[in-house]
Amino acid sequence: MIETSEFAGAHKTNNSFLAPLERRLAPIVIPRIPSWLETHHLTMLTLAWSLGILFFSFLAARNIRWLWIVSVMIALQWVTDHYDGKIGKYRNTGLVRWGYYMDHLLDYFFLCSVIIGYAFILPERSRFQLLLMLALFAAYDFSTFLAFSATDELKISHLKFGPTEFRLALIIINGLLISFGTRYMISGLKWVNAGAVVGLVFLIYGTHKRIWQLDMKGRQAPAKAVQAIDQPYVPAKECTY
Repeated sequence: MIETSEFAGAHKTNNSFLAPLERRLAPIVIPRIPSWLETHHLTMLTLAWSLGILFFSFLAARNIRWLWIVSVMIALQWVTDHYDGKIGKYRNTGLVRWGYYMDHLLDYFFLCSVIIGYAFILPERSRFQLLLMLALFAAYDFSTFLAFSATDELKISHLKFGPTEFRLALIIINGLLISFGTRYMISGLKWVNAGAVVGLVFLIYGTHKRIWQLDMKGRQAPAKAVQAIDQPYVPAKECTY
């Protein structure tokens, strides 16, 4: 039997700082995307951008200015990742479930490529902080998808910070690395991770509280039904004519 119910993963909740600007740009950009460029092409391009990030980060270990090209790869990944699902809806492509799976799987590949790329550039003593950073940012994704399975709501922004802000932060960090070298980033990694831990605690607490409330509402409805069943039977009065 073909399932006709709408897939909840087709809709995302994004309350980040830049989300209003993205919504204004979408009606302008989407009709101008070439017809031969389909939603699955845009999704799979993340693999190409991730490989480019690894390659140019490897070159940046010898010449830090290659990070400009890494930033270009990050910007291109934002474009294709942001518009792949939107172009699918606009053209009614119908790859909603495939897009959900591949899009988010490749987002993880993208995250790994960025952090591995920094491992090429930064000294070996930074490896633990980079590994911790990968674990923390992966935990944000893990929490997002677990929450989606429990609530049927895919929320991709947390504390006003979403995918676009994350990529913009990476581009700014690359510019700072080119301008001031790696010294400040080495000392700053532990503070970034500390901030990520604090944000993760707030995210988990808020998500747990929301799911708990859903469970409590689910318990109240059956309890009311049981109370109605347990009421003593009162026969209706007979009508006499």
